[in-house]
Amino acid sequence: MSQTFHIGFLLYPNLTQLDLTGPAQFLSRAPGVQVHHVWKTLDPVPSDSGFALVPTATFETCPPLDMICVPGGAGQVALMGDEETLSFLRRQAEGARYVTSVCTGSLVLGAAGLLKGHRATCHWMWLDWLSSFGAIPEAARVVKDRNRITGGGVTAGIDFALIVIAEVWGEEVAKRIQLFLEYDPQPPFTCGSPAQAGPELTAEVRALSSATRPERDAAMLAAARRQAERKP
Repeated sequence: MSQTFHIGFLLYPNLTQLDLTGPAQFLSRAPGVQVHHVWKTLDPVPSDSGFALVPTATFETCPPLDMICVPGGAGQVALMGDEETLSFLRRQAEGARYVTSVCTGSLVLGAAGLLKGHRATCHWMWLDWLSSFGAIPEAARVVKDRNRITGGGVTAGIDFALIVIAEVWGEEVAKRIQLFLEYDPQPPFTCGSPAQAGPELTAEVRALSSATRPERDAAMLAAARRQAERKP
């Protein structure tokens, strides 16, 4: 690929940094890629891990992107009602070769009206909400439907990145990057999905979000209603 391939990650307050930094690490190794971390200003943006990330472009200075990616995190809730952000995503999506997300970032794409009629995935705890935005939920590590590519929860972002690399630059490039970064996952426990974890552990983990769940559900319901009322 002779021309620069511009990839933009939406960087916003209280995101889950691994949703962004995981795939960004892999995608930055692909030939001709320039990665942009995009937010409203160039001020450091706090993540949910206790440290900040620094944007490299604003909505105004970001170039036309070949690929736009929205990571997830608790800050996703506020974004779903942020018309400035949603408008930026819609503008970039018009010319982007790929419109993508990791974890609950797919719900932001949904709020922007960018997943209607597309199969998509999300973190397992919030997967069912995708249908409220006209998407077709699919419980999978990565889902590709035309030019929409969505990754599941957090660590799925690395698998997502390798699938994108293979799609754009070929499997051999993806394999070389995987080996160079020694991506050889061998988790000590087999409980990374509800199917593996079983109902008891899944219920315990789901209960961890019970305090904030009403607020998140209300925000997503409001975003779904606004999207349904929005004129094409």
